[in-house]
Amino acid sequence: MSNTNVELFDALALVAKEKGIQPDVLVEKIQTALVIAIKKDYPRSDNINFNIDIPKGKFDVCIHKEVVETPEEVEDSANQIDLKSAKKVSKKYNVGDQCVIKLNTRHFGRIAAQTAKQVIKQGIKEVEREQLIEQWGSLQNECMSVKVLKVEPDTGNAFVEINSAEVVLFKSDQIPGEVIQSGDSIRVYISGVSANDKRPTLRISRVHNNLIRKLFENEVPEIAAGIVEICAISREPGIRTKIAVMSNEEDVVAVGTCIGQKRSRIASICHELKGEKIDVVAYSDDPKELVKQALKPAEVLSVEIPDEELRECIATVPDNQLSLAIGNKGLNAKLAARLTGFKIDIRPESGFFEG
Repeated sequence: MSNTNVELFDALALVAKEKGIQPDVLVEKIQTALVIAIKKDYPRSDNINFNIDIPKGKFDVCIHKEVVETPEEVEDSANQIDLKSAKKVSKKYNVGDQCVIKLNTRHFGRIAAQTAKQVIKQGIKEVEREQLIEQWGSLQNECMSVKVLKVEPDTGNAFVEINSAEVVLFKSDQIPGEVIQSGDSIRVYISGVSANDKRPTLRISRVHNNLIRKLFENEVPEIAAGIVEICAISREPGIRTKIAVMSNEEDVVAVGTCIGQKRSRIASICHELKGEKIDVVAYSDDPKELVKQALKPAEVLSVEIPDEELRECIATVPDNQLSLAIGNKGLNAKLAARLTGFKIDIRPESGFFEG
């Protein structure tokens, strides 16, 4: 291997050793980046080729030029060469051939090494992401029970075991107020593969809305079978969740099915969520009815929608239901608004508290 190429292949070998990624996986990315680098020196050349042969430790950069008969016929010197000059490169060339002119790799070897470092820094996450997706792609958008291996005292981040691998559950993805300890068994939602500052990893969460959806699918067979459908979810993790459900079969009551006998089904889910309250309401295609349902447990006397396109409405409730409709710190109203997609102006029947 020539000294001009040592830096490049050393950089590739370093990737294999530190990241566990085979060098040839990065070659295509490096080659793509090198085209841009070489184009800076040869901006008008249309046909730049290079070859990185890792086993042989070989790195070649070439420009291909069309061979024409005479110097007078050379209209584009960046992409054409006269026959006499081509013969100096190799006697085999004839008019119409592509003359391969090798460039000095001393200069481009350094560029290649620098480019490799940039690709390693910027592109390594993409490669690792692809490997994670290949390894764990089947788990994406799933809910699973995991064992907590340890919890960092300083950050509160928890490390759990998934398929014999250690995955971090960040503090921001934990339910506010819950205390997770080593040895605990918890359920998490796997939202996909995400890149952080260090390296890509599986992104798992206990605050994602889809955790609610998956917990209900696991607990309520009718949801898993498609008989009952979850149409909307709004959630304030650790405090309260509202879900709107509908039945696809006339003899199945969606709300009651989700709650279960003596609240057995919903109690199990609330327990998993460390006591988070869950309101299950009936979904309706009628926006007015949906708003009425969303504001439960408060009774709603009427809903006015002056302009449906503005997604704003006025909900009138009995005077003694106003606080219940709004909720503690406005939470019931806020969750109802998220669930319906409407800005809800809640007013008492008497109008006494208006404004």
